[in-house]
Amino acid sequence: MSNGRTKKKEYPSNRYVKDIKSADVWSVFKIIADFVQGFDELGDLGPSVTIFGSARVDENHPYYSQAMELSDMLGAKGYNVITGGGPGVMEAANRGAFAHENVESIGLNIELPAEQKPNPYISKGRSFDYFFSRKVMLVKYSMAYVIFPGGFGTLDEMFEALTLIQTRKVWGVRLFVVGTEFYAPLMEFIRTKLLAEGMIDANDIDLITLSDDLNFVLTEIDKSLKAQIADLEKVGLSNTKYYQSLSTFYTNDRCGVDGGSI
Repeated sequence: MSNGRTKKKEYPSNRYVKDIKSADVWSVFKIIADFVQGFDELGDLGPSVTIFGSARVDENHPYYSQAMELSDMLGAKGYNVITGGGPGVMEAANRGAFAHENVESIGLNIELPAEQKPNPYISKGRSFDYFFSRKVMLVKYSMAYVIFPGGFGTLDEMFEALTLIQTRKVWGVRLFVVGTEFYAPLMEFIRTKLLAEGMIDANDIDLITLSDDLNFVLTEIDKSLKAQIADLEKVGLSNTKYYQSLSTFYTNDRCGVDGGSI
């Protein structure tokens, strides 16, 4: 005879949550380890640029060629290149930088069931269990972000980076978007919906520099470096290791070009 009570059905998602909760304490230690090791390994990098983009393009794709060309240009000037460490655009960016002995080609990989195996062009690498700790490392030690065409992951990284810049959680950092045709509908949406309906301000659009001219992107990154050095001086941080690394890099770069100085 039924007592009128029925057992609540347990859906797969509920069981998954229970599994997560049972391992919360151990997860905390893994998260801490991700951050500590990331800070330790990347904290003294010097001027670096992070390149984001699709894992799904091969070496014959134009986006792969563009990413490899830009990272080669960056490496030739002495900039380290940081990527998510996987295939596609990430591999191309690491590959371009890997050819330069005096720079680091950094790959910050994520453990996934598919797509994301470390590419072979990484001079300094690390694998993460959690997307959020990996994303912190992708943006924390970079002075510029370059977004190539990609899917959900790339868009997530792009908008998180924009949010950090918009809310001044990071400062002096420029965001460049390569792929004018690919991103044209998104830029139209930003203007006609987000801006038109008051979800963002007009100057927020200026946070995005959209260009397929790689020489222009490189020139603007150089300008950003100079501006960051000046900002650090203004706020009294000229005695920090980060300032010293940027200043030394800039001075050496200028002397190598035209004998100039800061």
